[in-house]
Amino acid sequence: MEWPLQEDFVHGDPVVPPAHWTAPGLVMTFNLECSGCVSRGIPFLKRLHAEFGSRVQLLAVHTSFGHRRLPREDVEPTLLKFSRDFARLPFPVALDLDGAFARHWRTEGTPHWLAFSPGGELLRSVYGSQDNAQTRLQYLLQEWAGEDAGR
Repeated sequence: MEWPLQEDFVHGDPVVPPAHWTAPGLVMTFNLECSGCVSRGIPFLKRLHAEFGSRVQLLAVHTSFGHRRLPREDVEPTLLKFSRDFARLPFPVALDLDGAFARHWRTEGTPHWLAFSPGGELLRSVYGSQDNAQTRLQYLLQEWAGEDAGR
């Protein structure tokens, strides 16, 4: 699966594939059983949303890649409750039940970040949630937004 289908979006509005984007964007693959995703990745994506808002497209894709593969009825209610009620995510969340999205984009695990230019070119593929990964992504978004990355 190159891109989640409309019915795979469980929170927020569906996002068209990057080939149709008019702004740059960042997609994070994650899993609720991944402590780095929940403790660092999701909060970082929320901070990016607060800082860059509508200037970039942001999306989180919950994937089974590298984790237990569970049926939709076991994953979707928990993911929706997490996205809507617990984390109150301000960006869309899609579901990659079989890991096909993550495999298509050659992610290394979770969290993994995919940075796309307007029009869909994959510019960066970054694995991890530690400071080094976050710093590289922060600088990239500042560059996209026309801000001085050295501030």
